[in-house]
Amino acid sequence: MPDSDRTYHFISGLPRSGSTLLSAILRQNPRFHAGISSPVASLAAGLLGQVSAGSEFATLVDAAQRRALLRGLFDAYYSTNPGEVVFDTNRLWCGKLPLLRDLFPRAKVIACVRNVAWVMDSIERLYRANPYENTRLFNHAGGRGSVYTRLEGLVQHDQMVGSAWAALREAYYGEQAESLLVVDYDLLSRAPQQVIPLIYDFIGEPAFAHDFERIEYDAVDFDLQLGVPGLHRVRAKVEFQARRTLLPPDLFEKYSKLSFWGDRSGSRANVISNQPALPGNPS
Repeated sequence: MPDSDRTYHFISGLPRSGSTLLSAILRQNPRFHAGISSPVASLAAGLLGQVSAGSEFATLVDAAQRRALLRGLFDAYYSTNPGEVVFDTNRLWCGKLPLLRDLFPRAKVIACVRNVAWVMDSIERLYRANPYENTRLFNHAGGRGSVYTRLEGLVQHDQMVGSAWAALREAYYGEQAESLLVVDYDLLSRAPQQVIPLIYDFIGEPAFAHDFERIEYDAVDFDLQLGVPGLHRVRAKVEFQARRTLLPPDLFEKYSKLSFWGDRSGSRANVISNQPALPGNPS
């Protein structure tokens, strides 16, 4: 389809918080494209590094050319995709709202979140389920020693959870927060029939009849190269599954305190609450 007719939106937020589930649901709509994390955000960062301050080519490429190059990157990457509406997924996008709003003024960012203690629990559970894999989730020195060192490493600002958390917090309290919709994983898994229509309303798309009994999505090759089989596997039926945490009580309490999006003061971000209200309206 012509690039000028394509609409871009973005899925971001915390790891292990439902972004793959959300993509699996949205891709049922034949007008939509959604998937696991794409390389576009990293490609964009690399491109900017080559043509901006500090590069020998900086003086040869002005701001208008940089914008055109980045827009062209999106269009080139999705040039063979038939989707009229593209949801590009990457945890980096929450930290790039000024860039996204300038490139795509109508674009929205859907940030998937979850109590940070349960994010940590989910990652630890994957780690313990694969004891014969030297997973790449922990790429910091000494990070695999114990649950304490593993989680402490993950929450650093340059690591998997910490970087996503910092980017989300920046977006939540930033000047472009009105283009952000925070979607809680527990709500999405418990009541997708209520949450998904609110997402459609937020992005300005007509309603679509999704089948929440037959979702299923997997990315076997991607997960295997990370050493974490099942990282992006989605079950057929959308449902909430209660369980006990694997974490020691002190760690669970510590990381629960990082879940800041329940505080609506000082932010213009839209948050889907427990009540069936419009996103952005306090419950």
